[in-house]
Amino acid sequence: MKGGDGADSARERGAPRGAICTWPAGERPREKLLRFGAHTLSDAELVAVLLRTGNRTRSALDLACGVLEGPRGLAGLARRNARELMRVDGIGEAKALGILAAFELGRRLQADAGGTCEPLRTPEDAARLVIPRLRDLTHEVFAVLVLDTQNAVLATVELSHGTLNASLVHPREVFKAAVDHVGAAVLVVHNHPSGNPEPSAEDIAITRQLAEAGKILGIPLHDHLIVGGNRYVSLAERGQLF
Repeated sequence: MKGGDGADSARERGAPRGAICTWPAGERPREKLLRFGAHTLSDAELVAVLLRTGNRTRSALDLACGVLEGPRGLAGLARRNARELMRVDGIGEAKALGILAAFELGRRLQADAGGTCEPLRTPEDAARLVIPRLRDLTHEVFAVLVLDTQNAVLATVELSHGTLNASLVHPREVFKAAVDHVGAAVLVVHNHPSGNPEPSAEDIAITRQLAEAGKILGIPLHDHLIVGGNRYVSLAERGQLF
């Protein structure tokens, strides 16, 4: 159902066809979704369903093609903020916020996939949990995963937004989260919006500071993961916790 004839190709190129309600029922995105399922719709058609309506000159599908323009398509759209979306002709505040909400729900669902009751046995397990939440962000976020005695996640607490430094990430905040949730250990994670997960000197220094504090408090730091896009670096695997 994703492929199509000349009319479908024209829509994907952004050629106006008028209001969607005037199209044959079998071509309307909402009707296709109801009849055949969401998996049969193209990216542009799914975004059109989110947008609900077009404007006086462009259909919802034309607007969807407009917001998907760019070399990264859907991945690029996931990284846009409201102001960037509203620069697209025909996208107002309500449509922009609807798109942002849809992507955020998708991230949360992926982050919760499989539940957080399963123990984290490897850095890869932790990465699978946090990458969907962090990979598309355009600012740095530092978070603490509070673990129980079996290394299952009791809570995830975001502590800071912005460039990671010692003033934003202090041991008392990290271990307060563990105490508040009666945790046995912690795992910390932050993202590099550049897409390069290689740790900086500051990242390594903060990690060692947290590891030392954890020893004193009896709440060990199991790892510090740095996420860049779909990649990650585990400082525990690199032997840089001490």
